[in-house]
Amino acid sequence: MRVDLFDFELPPERIALRPVSPRESARLLCVDPAGALADQTVGDLPSLLTPGDVLVFNDTKVIPAQLEGLRRRPGSVEGEGVAQISATLHMREAPDRWVAFVRPGKRVKVGDRIAFGHGGNACLAGTLEATVETRGEGGEASLRFDLSGPALDEAIAAVGHIPLPPYIASKRPDDSQDRTDYQTVYAREDGAVAAPTAGLHFTPDLFARLAARDIATEYLTLHVGAGTFLPVKAEDTADHRMHSEIGRVTEESAERLNAARRAGRRIVSVGTTSLRLLESAADADGTIRPFSGPTDIFITPGYRFRAVDRLMTNFHLPRSTLFMLVSAFSGIDTMKSAYAHAIANEYRFYSYGDACLLDRAAA
Repeated sequence: MRVDLFDFELPPERIALRPVSPRESARLLCVDPAGALADQTVGDLPSLLTPGDVLVFNDTKVIPAQLEGLRRRPGSVEGEGVAQISATLHMREAPDRWVAFVRPGKRVKVGDRIAFGHGGNACLAGTLEATVETRGEGGEASLRFDLSGPALDEAIAAVGHIPLPPYIASKRPDDSQDRTDYQTVYAREDGAVAAPTAGLHFTPDLFARLAARDIATEYLTLHVGAGTFLPVKAEDTADHRMHSEIGRVTEESAERLNAARRAGRRIVSVGTTSLRLLESAADADGTIRPFSGPTDIFITPGYRFRAVDRLMTNFHLPRSTLFMLVSAFSGIDTMKSAYAHAIANEYRFYSYGDACLLDRAAA
């Protein structure tokens, strides 16, 4: 499909730079299969779901994966061959190796050494050092660090910054509040460089009210990568390459979800990350299998959904793979109308913004 079919005009003032407080006071646009719209809040969610529904959450935890450093060329004279480098880690390949988007990508070559955290706030010598092992397209590079495993994790936490989405980072720097705001209250599996943002709206009080209404919760893990922020540069969706992300659905979770489906209960995905992993793990008949490994699933209109009945998600960028996904889920005309309503009624967009609750369109 043509990518420009998924374009729309978004006024810059509709981009949320901070979340609302309390989290569940965010607005929630309910979109039914016929396209009817209702303005609610996330706090209304218990009354908008049916007892027996299963909410599926992504429990990945955002790490401070934005690193700033100095590149040094091997064998260069002191003071030469040095350049400022920014790296956003996005997928772990080994205990000591990460794939990252490096900027400026043209300044990095295989064999270069990069010292991150040269301001002196890292462990030991005050820096976290890595060697560039491979280079890919679009500034992607594989970095092998001098530290490994938990020691590397601690060093990244010491020198790194929360990798705010570009549409926020271009307007303000990250700060200590983002370490709380850009994390779900149920995050427990380190590894994401972008938050599963639909989950940011949930609070302990909201979980308690959901449980009181007999709405079940289930957890899986998809470590969201920085590729989620990359623009679609192709003119046709067939020419766009998705970056892989690592996910896991346990055998126990798969069994519980399949039992719920057999009982006629609805699977409600909290966020597109949960949905993409569930669909990656599902057979053609909708049976969810245990899953562990990478997925690069790219969902566009025409996709036949197997596992998910409803979707709660934030509002996404024009021409993005995520707007394509929601258009596949509820219909492109329905979603364009819903987004036009959201813009006209001053909903807040993107990671720190409001949300919508969608039903799957009839096949």
